[in-house]
Amino acid sequence: MAKHFLDLWPVPAGELRAILDNAKSRKAARKGLPKGTVDSDAPLAGRTLAMLFEKSSTRTRVSFDMGIRQLGGSSIVLQAGDMQLGRGETVEDTAKVLSRYVDAVMIRANRHEDVVAFAEAASIPVINGLTDKSHPCQIMADLQTLEEHGLELKGARIAWVGDGNNVVSSFIHAAPKFGFSLAIGTPAGYEPNGADVERARGEQGRIDLYSDPAEAVAGADVVVADTFVSMGDKDADKRLAELSAFKVSEDLMGKANGGAKFLHCLPAHRGEEVDAGVIDGEQSLVFDEAENRLHAQKAVLEWCFRRGLGVCGRAAPGSFLLLDPSLRWGRVTSVTLPFGTLGSCVGSGFQ
Repeated sequence: MAKHFLDLWPVPAGELRAILDNAKSRKAARKGLPKGTVDSDAPLAGRTLAMLFEKSSTRTRVSFDMGIRQLGGSSIVLQAGDMQLGRGETVEDTAKVLSRYVDAVMIRANRHEDVVAFAEAASIPVINGLTDKSHPCQIMADLQTLEEHGLELKGARIAWVGDGNNVVSSFIHAAPKFGFSLAIGTPAGYEPNGADVERARGEQGRIDLYSDPAEAVAGADVVVADTFVSMGDKDADKRLAELSAFKVSEDLMGKANGGAKFLHCLPAHRGEEVDAGVIDGEQSLVFDEAENRLHAQKAVLEWCFRRGLGVCGRAAPGSFLLLDPSLRWGRVTSVTLPFGTLGSCVGSGFQ
């Protein structure tokens, strides 16, 4: 049965932790290498990723393309409007056909329901590259970035200011998984998905909703913003007017904790949802965040191809251990079998 990465909800917390750890490990191992160099273990050699786009993309397209190449595989870029899918072929038939040609599909789609239907019909892994409901790959990159800059996620306070959109939905999904609290400041009519909020709270996640941006950022370790007008929105003037009080200004950032960091998934519109002094200032991590789309998604891709194991154990440094029939023998340091396969197994230590 194929492993899909459609949302953070169904992925156990231990496996999400292992994905982050693997992303950081792979990133560190590439330090100083040309960007086109294949990772030394080439874990996805011979695999082909189809990237299917219904929406325009910069970061998603380039990061997935380079990611699969660095893992040893290759990619095909597909625009929905250029396929029979754009002329009435069903999502399900498209999924079944592509499953015969490629090894995995990443979809950047208008409707989340279409990605779910695609995954249900596919016999290969399907990854959500963005939908109207969620953006799980972005949040994995965001959390990697925060940890790299010294933030302990468990117990941290993250503030979201602006529209309660698909990106904040994935932050809500992540909150109970990683143990951070989430403060969400939105105007009336722009609140996040209520079902997501209630589910997170039911899983012991702390989600606080505010109508005042200053209250939302008070005590925050991180402040996050996103564009006020997304692709497909047809009420730009209305949205800009109603959300203008939620712009992240230098004054608003000053109400967060000292040393608070700023995130934005980009593209940004300086002067609308954030002032230039914030996004271009020392507290901003937006370009590290953008880079980490590459590393986090490589770890997601690798996770999608991992098969479950029936044992769990450690090996002494310098020993050899075969973890999975699909993997090569490798020299091991402080091994925990990959991706939460049993109990506390949360990651691997390959060099």
